[in-house]
Amino acid sequence: MKKSFSVLIALCLCLSVLTARAENKPASPAGNAPGAQIAQQISLLTGVAITPLLGTSGFGLYKWWQTPAANRANLPWFAQPWFFIPALLLVAVCFIKDTAGSALPTAVKKPFDIAEAVENKISGLVATGAFVPFMMMMVKDSGAPEAMLSSMGFAAADLSGFYNALMVPVAMVAFFVVFLASNALNVLIILSPFTTVDAALKGVRLALLGTVAASALANPWIGAAWALIIILFSYLIAGWSFRLSHYGFAYVWDFFTFRSSRFTPDKVANKMFLGSKTNKVPARTYGKLSRDEKGNLVLTYRPWLFLAARTLVLPAGQYAVGKGLINSEIVKVEGEETRTAMLLPPRYRSHEEQLVGIYSLADVRPIGLRAAMKWLKQFFSGKEQAAAA
Repeated sequence: MKKSFSVLIALCLCLSVLTARAENKPASPAGNAPGAQIAQQISLLTGVAITPLLGTSGFGLYKWWQTPAANRANLPWFAQPWFFIPALLLVAVCFIKDTAGSALPTAVKKPFDIAEAVENKISGLVATGAFVPFMMMMVKDSGAPEAMLSSMGFAAADLSGFYNALMVPVAMVAFFVVFLASNALNVLIILSPFTTVDAALKGVRLALLGTVAASALANPWIGAAWALIIILFSYLIAGWSFRLSHYGFAYVWDFFTFRSSRFTPDKVANKMFLGSKTNKVPARTYGKLSRDEKGNLVLTYRPWLFLAARTLVLPAGQYAVGKGLINSEIVKVEGEETRTAMLLPPRYRSHEEQLVGIYSLADVRPIGLRAAMKWLKQFFSGKEQAAAA
């Protein structure tokens, strides 16, 4: 899968080189050179993928403003006031939240961050399926590909088949991998307990968007080259981004729908996330944990959630359920220390004792802040000293 997509990315890189060669023709300034529109669309789609709602609604407002009033009814959905006005208002609310939110307590600010993450996921998926194909078809209808080839000495050709069969799917995949990376930043913001870290992550996202816009305005070819670098990097971390995004979605869904109150663990296999990289299987891989006939803990999972099923046998040893303040884990007991083996979504809250029975684990023990609070309580009550004696 990676090898085939690498070929498609290489084709996009070659396309940018061809347009750059076309731009070297002295008769055309950079902004009007044959193929310049393709280069600009690469930057535009990358910027929209970083912030889907802002990019889609902002471009829609621009198209509406540039179109004569008599023709505005024919504009696509994202260039209609009923869409871009509420969307831009929502973007403004998010901006105010990010600007003033650093002064708010984390507990007050997190629900707004979660709401923004949900909005980002929905708008990104909608943009992938509806906005990207429209933009690529608009480039094709403008005649930019034919003009680019003609300026390079090639005979004019009908590229509609090429665009429909290759460039539109490539653009959708490239947009999606950048969107995945951006969405992963949103998940990190949700999981981070510190407002300073939240601000830094949002600064990274804003800086990426700013550099894409600034480079595209300075020169379309430089902008396209920088956008392609972002696309390539996003592709390389796509697996990490996807697993983190899926974990974040499960976390948010379970927490805010109070799923633990209507959830009952299965007596044989239960869905959860791998806690750390194990035998080359990456962390946050999603699958079902069960016991095999030999008594080993086995995780059955599907890469990307739909590929052929695989199994991972967890290292032998003693395991227990670690109970934290917000979510719990299955931990491997190593002497006085524990190491995270499986991450449990919030649906397992209050079901830790059941998991001990299902998987024949050692016990339920506090972890993280809950463990620290227990130690402090024992210390000041004198129980810790008595046990030590």
